[in-house]
Amino acid sequence: MNFDPEAAGWSRRPPVGFSAHTGPYWSRPEGNGWAYGLLVEPYHLNGHGITHGGLLMTMLDNTLGLTAWHATDQKPAVTMQMNTHFIAAAHPGEFLEARGEVVRLAKSVIFLRGQLTVGERLVAAADGIWKVLAVRPGPRLEGDPA
Repeated sequence: MNFDPEAAGWSRRPPVGFSAHTGPYWSRPEGNGWAYGLLVEPYHLNGHGITHGGLLMTMLDNTLGLTAWHATDQKPAVTMQMNTHFIAAAHPGEFLEARGEVVRLAKSVIFLRGQLTVGERLVAAADGIWKVLAVRPGPRLEGDPA
């Protein structure tokens, strides 16, 4: 039986930019923050039949970027540095859940960390630094929060 994110209270996120090629992604509010999800499909796999590390890194980067966006009252921020630790494999049909947290919010940089899990199993973790950008008028992709 396949996991149904919508039946479990998740909402599908609109496809935006590069992430439109790696999803579909899901989200739901949790406490004062958000959780993000992805149902692992065959096109997310590497040659060994497990979820590609690049996808795990992309999901962590998106999650921490959105965590920064919410922490700064929706100011754009970009990844300056991200360290990723691969801990366990994720397999087709599993639902990956990502959560991020702010470690420290300075004037123009944010220190963050996050985790990817399947149920109680830790799949990957990351920490990094995001640069808060000055808000400038200009074109934005439809649905892009930052």
